[in-house]
Amino acid sequence: MTISTTEPISVESALTVLPQTGYTGAEIAGVDLARDLSDEVIAEIRQALLKWKVVFFRDQSIGHAEQIAFARRFGKVTPAHPYEENPPAGFPEILPIDSRRYDVQYGRKRTSYDSSWHTDVTALVNPPAFSILRADILPPYGGDTAWTNLVAAYENLPAELRDFVDNLDAEHTFDNRAARRSSRAEAIDNKPLRTFHPVVRVHPETGERALFVSPGFTRKAKNIRNLGPRLSSHLLDALWDEATRTEYTVRFRWQPGSVAFWDNRATAHLAIPDAGHLGHDRVLYRVTIEGDVPEGVDGRRSESVEGEPFYGS
Repeated sequence: MTISTTEPISVESALTVLPQTGYTGAEIAGVDLARDLSDEVIAEIRQALLKWKVVFFRDQSIGHAEQIAFARRFGKVTPAHPYEENPPAGFPEILPIDSRRYDVQYGRKRTSYDSSWHTDVTALVNPPAFSILRADILPPYGGDTAWTNLVAAYENLPAELRDFVDNLDAEHTFDNRAARRSSRAEAIDNKPLRTFHPVVRVHPETGERALFVSPGFTRKAKNIRNLGPRLSSHLLDALWDEATRTEYTVRFRWQPGSVAFWDNRATAHLAIPDAGHLGHDRVLYRVTIEGDVPEGVDGRRSESVEGEPFYGS
């Protein structure tokens, strides 16, 4: 099936793909994620996901078990997070994004663990390929999430800059400042994760090239091999600015029953920090699907400095 960029797509399965912006994001209608979906429908969802980088489902009635079962149709589901200590009982794959937990950790209301642009868990040598996030408890307004298309960001760089960054590797690591004085910070210190990834990775399914840096994991070290700290910092800042230009992004308004599913190899996302001061709870649940070890333009692979790969089942 070929997906048009100009109009919605309807197929025999009644699945409809509705693009949300010119570069990023599509809403998929006509799918009940609580059902055992056919291989054809799964293939159509995957194709839409690879094209639009993040897809959204509305009005879904699913719980932890159904979310995990749906994720397994796209690969092996990992444990919740390398540093997650308290997943929901019986569901070690589920990571709660829960403002009530952050109250305890930080002593103040906030709606997400990390309120900076990031690609999920890139301190791992094999970051997740996909992430699926399901809404549960929402503020009456605020608390949206934005995604950016890192393929579009790369493709729209000047050719000379693309040629330069194709050959660079950047260090990704966890920054525990946000979790300081918590058990999570202690776990990060005791079992660090640190990896050098190509600044530009080649997507293993589409062959597209994508920028692979984001403040959430490269801001602490600001280390690009062979450039030194000053040049590394300036170049990473410039790449982050390019990657998050408004035209590459989509902003999603969560509603009860909303599910977002994104390609973690080609996007970064931002939990917009505009709702913590309102005093409302915000609870979502995430699962991640095992990823490969990224490869650069010349075939070089990411190198783990500290930590082990993160496998699913």
